Amino acid sequence: MHISLNHKLIPVIIANTFSKRLIGLMGKENIDFGMLFPKCNSIHTYFMKEEIDVLGLNDENEIVFIERNLGKNRIIKLNRCIKKTSILELPKNTSKSLKLGMKINFIL
Repeated sequence: MHISLNHKLIPVIIANTFSKRLIGLMGKENIDFGMLFPKCNSIHTYFMKEEIDVLGLNDENEIVFIERNLGKNRIIKLNRCIKKTSILELPKNTSKSLKLGMKINFIL
C-alpha cells in the first residue's frame, strides 16, 4: 500500500500483527516509509531514533489530528473512539501540505 504526498509515492506498512504494532518504527533510521496503525488512538515514540510526522485519521480516512516532527519519548493520545480511529506515522516533514479535514487516499 502507498500514499501520494508532494508528488512522491510513500510505501505504507499496515501494523496488523502484534509484533508490528509493538515494534512500529522503534529503532529505525532513515525512515522513508509510513506505518498505519488501524483501530488505534494512541502511540508513543520511546526508543525512536528520529522524528516522525503523525496523523490521526477517522473511519473515513479524514485527518483529525496532525503532529509534525514529533520527537522521541513522547506519547500521543487522541480523544476519539479507538474502533473509529487510526494513526498514520510518516517520515518527518512529509505532512507539510496536509491540513485537518483532508482525506488520505491509500493506493493498493
